[in-house]
Amino acid sequence: MNSHKTISFIGAGNVATHLAKAMYEAGFNIEQIFSKDINNALVLADEVDAIAVDNIRNINATADIYILAVKDDAVEDILRHIQKKDIFIVHTSGAIGIDVFEKTGFSKYGIFYPLQTFTKNVHVNFLEIPICIESNYEENWLIDIANELSNAVYLIDSEQRKKLHVAAVFACNFSNYMYHIAEDICHENNINFNILKPLIKQTAQKIILNHPKDVQTGPAARNDDKTIENHINQLEQHPTYQELYKLITENLKKLNE
Repeated sequence: MNSHKTISFIGAGNVATHLAKAMYEAGFNIEQIFSKDINNALVLADEVDAIAVDNIRNINATADIYILAVKDDAVEDILRHIQKKDIFIVHTSGAIGIDVFEKTGFSKYGIFYPLQTFTKNVHVNFLEIPICIESNYEENWLIDIANELSNAVYLIDSEQRKKLHVAAVFACNFSNYMYHIAEDICHENNINFNILKPLIKQTAQKIILNHPKDVQTGPAARNDDKTIENHINQLEQHPTYQELYKLITENLKKLNE
């Protein structure tokens, strides 16, 4: 079906870059790439054989589907500036409800949310990325497109998706910040952060086949109060890290009561 669908992207950031490339590689025709920064639009357009535009008024109305992939705070503003309201348009946000389209005058719309952390130059395997779909129009189109890219396609409504996005922030963004803290502590003490990477890998692998609660380890899980006190003292020079340590430890202890 991909040879019969043309797609234009509004946005040329991390999500748009990975999604446009994946669709192009799957055989879809990418028509236009819009970005306020023409250089970003040109770079991505060159990679997917599309036309770059930097004026939202120059987005044509000939594509079958328009994918809005921009930061959450810009979604509603951009939708209000799109003059052609009869196009079929979807956004890729995990946090914004489907009602944003009706509020901004569109009649055919949906959600195409790939749940993954994206960085432009870091490869991802799209076949493994869950894609969450919601739509008031031609839902099967979106499902078919998603199935061309991924082996994990889900119909999820806006309220579920908002909760999923919160869960994803804990699982990904907050976890990554913990890695940052660990790297900071290592760096300050002239320790190679690579020493921790096998531990990080094993921790992630364990929850693939187990519930996180069932494989929780560490001093809080053991009620090892002397070690906990020692760790808190070790973090004297970092009050923020110290408070985080205390808060998480308290919650982990409650988990194991």
